[in-house]
Amino acid sequence: MTEEKIKLLTISDHPLSPSGVGTQTKYVIEALLETGKFQILSLAGAIKHEVYEPTRVEPYGEDWIVQPVDGYGDQELIRSLIRTQRPDMVWFMTDPRFWEWLWSMENEIRPLAPMVYYHVWDNYPLPKYNKKFYESNDYIACISKVTHEIVKGVAPDVDSSYIPHAVDPEIFIPLDDEQKRKEVREEYFGTDDKFVIMWNNRNAKRKQTGSLILWYSKFLEEIGEEKAKDCVLILHTDPSDPYGQDIDTILTDFSLDQGQILISKEKVPPHNLAAMYNISDVTVNVSDAEGFGLATLESLSCGTPIIATMTGGLQEQVTDGEEWFGVGVEPSSKSLIGSQQVPYIYEDRISEEGFVKALIKMYSMSREERKEMGLKGRNHVEKNYNFDNFKKTWVDLMLNIHEKKGSWHNRKDYKPWSITEIK
Repeated sequence: MTEEKIKLLTISDHPLSPSGVGTQTKYVIEALLETGKFQILSLAGAIKHEVYEPTRVEPYGEDWIVQPVDGYGDQELIRSLIRTQRPDMVWFMTDPRFWEWLWSMENEIRPLAPMVYYHVWDNYPLPKYNKKFYESNDYIACISKVTHEIVKGVAPDVDSSYIPHAVDPEIFIPLDDEQKRKEVREEYFGTDDKFVIMWNNRNAKRKQTGSLILWYSKFLEEIGEEKAKDCVLILHTDPSDPYGQDIDTILTDFSLDQGQILISKEKVPPHNLAAMYNISDVTVNVSDAEGFGLATLESLSCGTPIIATMTGGLQEQVTDGEEWFGVGVEPSSKSLIGSQQVPYIYEDRISEEGFVKALIKMYSMSREERKEMGLKGRNHVEKNYNFDNFKKTWVDLMLNIHEKKGSWHNRKDYKPWSITEIK
């Protein structure tokens, strides 16, 4: 008799898109499907679709269906899928401000299927305003140690654990062939002597795109005109992102359009991205808020050291508390910012002086010293962000939740009410 598969409804960025959320969703789904015990319907959001027809993902056939949606879907769609598809679990990922509409209907979902949330959060203070959202889940998996501490501090009664992101070590791997690396650098830059800085991020406000460009120009001034000729900053991003700055105008008006900065705006497959890290000397991230920072992990996995703001998940990548795998830049200011939806959160800003100093430190190292630091970073990734462990952890967790909490006819561990003592 064939064992009935566990039906999982996932809601996230499109799992075949190159976004960090999309990539991690894909890794989780593939790990579950490899067991042969799951069947998955993915609501694929956060991008504009040309067609909205459900598609099968090969080689999984009927076991993985992707349904394109605008945004992340809506309540009526969820109600329809709950009735027609009868999922055993609902799994969703990204920052809480996207999910208030989903949590507001937990009383319709959770009596039938557990809700599992892969949580993204950047910083303190403890967001007490998230308590009602955290308590609307059966389980919260947290992308960073900061995120996990926050969940435990705000909603200690909710089951949670720390499950950091991971990257495929067969793709993001150091290029051992130094001659090949030399040839690629010569092909791209005309010489192997360039000091190459990689920045791979969305061109968005919190990523500090304009500040990075300005500070890089100050770094060039600091090292002098002759040495500056041997430096290049690669911006792998969309220079015209409507949520970011007009990079082309910045480069023109700041006289940085003569080859000092190169823009890589086309989306590339993971192998090509790994090659870009491999021909770089350092990867930088100066975000004022970063729940994890996937590009820096990819870079370290390729053996390329990083410069990163000591905030969110970045700080646990750049150091393990003993060794350093790049240069961490401490925030020069912590502003308590917010909105009507997110009333307060710290925004960690580094200074021009701090970044330029970090870049000069990395620039002043020999190639051998940077390589040694990068390979230590690779070991750090293999030890603390191991891809096999990531997959096994997710499989064990989802099987355990299904067994412990059940669904539909055997739903357990869910009470639609609570008892409050009135004094």
